[in-house]
Amino acid sequence: MTFSIVARSADGSQWGVAVASKFLAVGAAVPAAQYGAGALATQSFANLAYRPDGLRMLAEGRSAPDVLDALTGADEQREQRQAGIVDRDGGAATFTGSGCNGWAGGRTGDGYAAQGNILTGPEVVDTLAQAFEGTAGPLSRRLHQSLLAADRAGGDRRGRQSAALLVVSEAGGYGGGSDILVDLRVDDHKDPVPELGRLLDLHDLYFGTPDPDAVLPLTGDLAQEVQDLLGRLGFASLKDWAGVENFEERLVPGGIDPVVLEQLREAAAL
Repeated sequence: MTFSIVARSADGSQWGVAVASKFLAVGAAVPAAQYGAGALATQSFANLAYRPDGLRMLAEGRSAPDVLDALTGADEQREQRQAGIVDRDGGAATFTGSGCNGWAGGRTGDGYAAQGNILTGPEVVDTLAQAFEGTAGPLSRRLHQSLLAADRAGGDRRGRQSAALLVVSEAGGYGGGSDILVDLRVDDHKDPVPELGRLLDLHDLYFGTPDPDAVLPLTGDLAQEVQDLLGRLGFASLKDWAGVENFEERLVPGGIDPVVLEQLREAAAL
């Protein structure tokens, strides 16, 4: 009832899962990831115990094939299950039980496992894999672009309803307080994968890391312009405005992120 891709970034610093389905809130059931351990997807009559059990074994340093064998070997309903796993080293494994509704199957490559069931055909999983291999950039973008390509190649043959994206990175969460870098869900939507992309754009806007080479020094005319814009909006400082508008993660001591400057100008113009 789902198609997903589980992957590790090329530099080994991030793990993630992207998934879409004709199923309500698929992000609540399928994906799981833990920094430094790996990631997995459980689907097709999903066994949600695969998530904590699989992550525990991955954290112990066990390989993706070993973990998948252990999970399915202990599951009396394994033939109705489907799962994909990537371990800490980028090793990958996928499983499709003989009782999964067709078309169902999966494939693995360097650092990823792609799988799906009740699909329009094998081209969906093939496209998932090919798009991931052919897309550069951050893991979150590679995962989403792969999901979008597979969705447009046919996706779930019953239609569309939900999609989700989960990526973990060391201290990647808000304020560095967790390892959850991206955790986005579209629970019920007529075209969820593009909508997931819109949310990812917003996530990058608010929580993206400023490019140190692009940061502008807050001096001279620019400092005066920023102060004038803030005054027009009724704020005494950039920190105060950024805190209200949720750009605090993009603040830079002694300078201003061009993304923040653009948003400030737009806000003042309105």
